[in-house]
Formats: sequence, C-alpha cells, structure tokens
Amino acid sequence: MPPKRKALPHASQYTVGWIAALPHERAAASTVLDERHDKPQDFKKNPSDPNSYDWGRIGEHHVVIASLPTGEYGTVSAADTASGMRASLPHIRIGLLVGIGAGLPGEKREILLGDVVVSNPDGTNGGVVQYDLYKAKVEAGASVRERKGFLNSPPRALRIALGALRAEHEMEDSQIPEFLQAFEQNAKMKVPYGYPGSDKDPLRQPESRDTPEIHYGTIASGNVLIKDAEQRDSIIEWLGRENVHPLCYEMEAAGLMNSFPCVVIRGICDYANEHKNDDWQRYAAATAAAFAKELLQYVDTEEVEITPKIAEVLENSQ
Repeated sequence: MPPKRKALPHASQYTVGWIAALPHERAAASTVLDERHDKPQDFKKNPSDPNSYDWGRIGEHHVVIASLPTGEYGTVSAADTASGMRASLPHIRIGLLVGIGAGLPGEKREILLGDVVVSNPDGTNGGVVQYDLYKAKVEAGASVRERKGFLNSPPRALRIALGALRAEHEMEDSQIPEFLQAFEQNAKMKVPYGYPGSDKDPLRQPESRDTPEIHYGTIASGNVLIKDAEQRDSIIEWLGRENVHPLCYEMEAAGLMNSFPCVVIRGICDYANEHKNDDWQRYAAATAAAFAKELLQYVDTEEVEITPKIAEVLENSQ
C-alpha cells in the first residue's frame, strides 16, 4: 500500500466518499490510493457515527473510505454506514460503492468472474433496482409481483465522467491491468488478490480473457444472499417482466442510492448459484477498486465543486 503522508489541513477538503462492505474490499480501496493520509487534525466524528475511516488521494480527488462493521451486510447496514459518513462529513459531494457482486446470466452478454459491472441509468431506472421491494397482487388468477419504489441515479459529475471514460475505452484499453500492479507489488496481497485462473471459473474456457471486461447496466440489490440458480433465475424472470434486465446482484446499493448519491461498481466473484465460493472475492474486489480509480481520473474537479453536498441532497429529498 502507499505510505501514509501528512493529511490535508481540513477534513472538508475530502470530497469523495468511498464505501466498501467487506474488509478485503476496503483493503483493495486503500491499495489503489495514490497517497494514504493521516486523519485530518480538525476532523471531529459525530457522536452518531460508528465508522472508522481511511484517508487519501487519487489523482486530483481526496477520498475518505469507510466499510461496514465486520459480520454485517445488507441494505440496512449500508444505509447506517452512509448515515454515519454523512453526519461526520456532510461536505462529501460524490460517492462510490465499490466491492464484489454476482454476475447474472443473459442471452446477449458474457459476464465472467473478475469482470466489472457498473451501475448505469437506462431511462426506466437509475441504475440500481431493489428486487425484494414489491407489491404482490393477483392477475388473471395468478400471483404476480409489481416492483415498487425508485432509486436515484448517480450524481451528474459521475455520469459525465462515465460518459468520458466509455468514450476513451472505445479508443484505448482500460487501465485496470496497470492499476492491478499495486497488488502484484505487495508481497502479502500478490497471491490472494491475484488472478485465480480460468480453471476455477465454471463458465470460463482456457482460451477466454484473463483481463477484466467492463459492463454497464442495471444492478439488482436486495437483502437475501442468493446461492441457488433456481432462486436467481426466478428473480431475473420477474424483473424481466418489469422490463428490468440486471447484469449483477449485490446486497448494499439499495440502501444508499436515495441518501448517498453514488455510482455502484462491482467486481464479479460468483454467479449466484451452487458454485458460489470465496476463490474470486479478493481478485474481484481488486478489479472493482482499479476501475474506481480509473473513473476518478475522469471526474472533473469543477463539476465536483458545483455538486450539492450529500447533506443538502438528503435535506432536499425530504
């Protein structure tokens, strides 16, 4: 990891909030920082804030990182973490939710382990849908689900950056492999955060890509851990009837989108089926963190400055 340096004089200079659910997701986030910082001397944690923070810089942006308490996961815990960050750091202007998720099969896409899925508004949703928030009703004698609620899109500054980055990737390769070198150069992280190998992916062939591919689309979020293909496919089917076709499943984003404006970035570690294991979790956390670093290089500092503070966003929504 980058060595720690003296913090900026004011906590208010840290404008990017980065939330990771799991310890290895937080470790991956800290590893891709250009600089790690000590805690700002003027930082005073709000009494309602249970979080601990890592501080640092990526490019021109100063970043503060928090994770969920060990052993906790889901939309409620994520919302609590975001609430604590908002209480202590109300000046945060853009958010990132970065970590691992499950790739969901589809006829027109090939999402493999280690790939990255990024939430992307498509006109019918803001990039994230909560699949376990619905109204049950009966139509033509059959029980059906009707999706309820709407989750907000990422802030404008992030959507502009995503557009610029996607255009760049039409011409040049992603920098993810370059940023993964930070893990290669760390003796303790080199093996556990390295590429596990195609033989450990039940869908990947030996001749398939060994560098991550980036996918943009809808992410499904909910509180139930899915480890069964039948249950997974049932969710995909009913969301399809709602004209929602998710690329990825995860367990935190739905708790954040309306109170912590962010983009969701997920490295794929399993397929939400019986083959679920931990083999790909750290590598997937690393690829997601590497993409987040690349994205921040395309975020305009002037756009960030005119982006409302997260405290103001919540006040306006209420």
